[in-house]
Amino acid sequence: MQLADQRTIAADPATVWAAILDPEVLRVCIPGCESLTGSPAEGYEAIVTQKVGPVKARFTGHVTLSDMVEEQGLTISGEGKGGAAGFARGSAKLAMSPAEGGTLLSYEVDVHVGGKLAQLGSRIIIAASHARWPTSSSSASSRPSKARRKARTSPRLWPSAPRARRPRRRAGSSA
Repeated sequence: MQLADQRTIAADPATVWAAILDPEVLRVCIPGCESLTGSPAEGYEAIVTQKVGPVKARFTGHVTLSDMVEEQGLTISGEGKGGAAGFARGSAKLAMSPAEGGTLLSYEVDVHVGGKLAQLGSRIIIAASHARWPTSSSSASSRPSKARRKARTSPRLWPSAPRARRPRRRAGSSA
């Protein structure tokens, strides 16, 4: 399964490069990532929890950075095992270039899944990936949802960083 898109990030290439190499920024940018430890040179150990359709799995795996050209791009590769849910293996090639208003970040992602995840089919997996990181080409209809419109117009250093959530009301409360 392959995905590709590009984003303009309101920061100079040096700032974006530093963010890509920061494990805490990477952790926040990986949906469902509980922990990410390591370094760019040695690689990272990651624990990620994902729910795709009816399947929820906790993956443990290894992430490596390669083909690193400072402030121009790199390749992020990883693989993880999620027990009975299956496995995921993939890579993302990131390319950066200066652009008006910041840095143009282009990416091409190639993902392979197996086990119960593969049984769901690529349509559900692609839809889930677009829901987690809406792209300019991922809208399910001609009119994006309110959340997608807000995500597209909200300035952030990194496109998939989570937003603060309002606390849910408990049943019976009148707040």
